[in-house]
Amino acid sequence: MKYLATLFLSLLLAGCASTPPDRSGLFNDAAFKAPTERVGVDDLFTLSAEMRAYLNSSSFRDELRAKGPERGLFDALYRKGELQLDYNATTTRNAATTYAAGSGNCMSLVIMTAAFARELGIGVRFQNVVIDQSWTREGALYVASNHVNLRLDSGESADAASQLTIDFLPPKDMSGYRVYAMDEKALKARYMNNRAVESLYQGRVDDAYWWARGAVTLDSESVIVHNTLGVIYSRHGDLPMSERAFRAALENAPNNLVAMRNLAPVLAKLGKGAEAQALEKRLAAIEPEPAYHFFTLGRAAMDRADYGAARELFAREVKRAPYSDEFHFWLGLSHLYLGETDKAREQLALAAKTSATPDGRERYSAKLERLRMLGDQPAPAL
Repeated sequence: MKYLATLFLSLLLAGCASTPPDRSGLFNDAAFKAPTERVGVDDLFTLSAEMRAYLNSSSFRDELRAKGPERGLFDALYRKGELQLDYNATTTRNAATTYAAGSGNCMSLVIMTAAFARELGIGVRFQNVVIDQSWTREGALYVASNHVNLRLDSGESADAASQLTIDFLPPKDMSGYRVYAMDEKALKARYMNNRAVESLYQGRVDDAYWWARGAVTLDSESVIVHNTLGVIYSRHGDLPMSERAFRAALENAPNNLVAMRNLAPVLAKLGKGAEAQALEKRLAAIEPEPAYHFFTLGRAAMDRADYGAARELFAREVKRAPYSDEFHFWLGLSHLYLGETDKAREQLALAAKTSATPDGRERYSAKLERLRMLGDQPAPAL
């Protein structure tokens, strides 16, 4: 794999220690241009005028009176046709911009819901949900996504059953997962980390630095924000600072595989070959088949026109990551090259269903419709 393709970013944040370590030595502000946007979290839960107008509308108040504060709030935001809020994993937004856009990822929707709840005097508890880690890819960046939800409690009843957990995963996907309370500072650090990753997606390395810097300042014990900062330094060409950030991550979690995978190629580039090889050997023993392992082999099989082997490899990747639209698409493509049109259609339908963005869903749906129109005719490449 190419150097940048081995740099992993994960969005899961660790908890905070009572006495956070000094991380000022991890920052190199002079090496980066000023941000092109406001970087901060002061307005994270601020309601816009439009949000206040909706909160005071008769339809909103009717929901609260009829169903109680927690259920009424949820139904007013997500069960009523007038808002039509959509899930979109592409962008993390604050409360006001999420409301204005009418869409957001789970973090954005949690933030917006919490803003409304607090305005109504409803207690809010943020929760980190430990789900099976899923990977997505954007260019050369591999991102491990994790999950956050929130619990509402108006305090009107001591009965825990009266509290409402709001989650944007389907109920069947939530069964059996562990949930941990997350304080507001950790949530804000996760928000800033998300913004840093999204800035990297867009090639805005300077903006990414300032967002990651803010995340590290908020949560200096978090493994993942240090990983993100290390990747940013790598993209910026400052490998010594990158090494320092990844080592800081490993101070917090010595066995963190993401941090180790980040650090190994940086050490190699810095001429520390023996240490890099030792780390790679340790990684291979712990995780011989990392994320995208079978996918990479499948793409190589496609390149040499071994579509049967590719199909089996993509199927293995789909089995361990069933919510990856990219894996479903390539499995469908291998079926198509083997003349298995019905199975290709099935995988394209799953790609459309599992895509986390409206553009992705639209793109896969268009390809699926093209296959359906062909019927039993030989299908061209997608």
